Amino acid sequence: MDEERSGFWDQLSPHDQDRLTAAGRIGKYQPGVAICRQGEPATHLFVLVDGMVKVVTVSRDGEEAVLALRGDGDVVGEFAGELTGYRTATMYALEDVLAVLIPHRRFSAYLDSCPPAAQAYRRMLIQRISETAEGLHIQATTTGAQRLARLLITLAHRHGQPIEPQATGPERVITLPLSQEELADLALASRATATRALADWRKRNLVQTGHRRITVIDPAALRRLGGLGP
Repeated sequence: MDEERSGFWDQLSPHDQDRLTAAGRIGKYQPGVAICRQGEPATHLFVLVDGMVKVVTVSRDGEEAVLALRGDGDVVGEFAGELTGYRTATMYALEDVLAVLIPHRRFSAYLDSCPPAAQAYRRMLIQRISETAEGLHIQATTTGAQRLARLLITLAHRHGQPIEPQATGPERVITLPLSQEELADLALASRATATRALADWRKRNLVQTGHRRITVIDPAALRRLGGLGP
């Protein structure tokens, strides 16, 4: 789960990035801002140039759940315009986000006219399908606590910072502001399971938690708990 990903935007040459930007417009969003909302008309998609977002859905009874985190050059919102015409989820900026907003038809025309971009887009879609298949396998063969441990390792690897600027130890502060409930959603674990697991790991000094802040103290121990080995 902690292998590096290469997003769509990052696979484009500078020239092709400029062409894509010219076909759309730049959007800038501060942390906490709703970039789009569930139920709105899906007139365009987003190419995330910088920053992370969380994709959230709300059920009919008002229950909110985090479906995914996106960033690092991902394309988001491309399916709604093709399938339903309306946003199927809400997207919030987790940090400062820079994105290219482009209408669906213009994006399709851009891909048709730029084979390297079309190849990068197909590669991104295949990567997502592979991740979904892997996620289904992991869900069937692991416990909620194991999936949470794996998630924390992945987040610490991709979005972790040393506790102090000059620190060289394994401890990592996960910089994304995610609540324990949101971590449970992302790990496909019940919120009770996540609460119990985090409480146990705090007692064993494997993690430290605060308000929308978590520090991985002992990554090696979490890897073992997640069934990932050394």
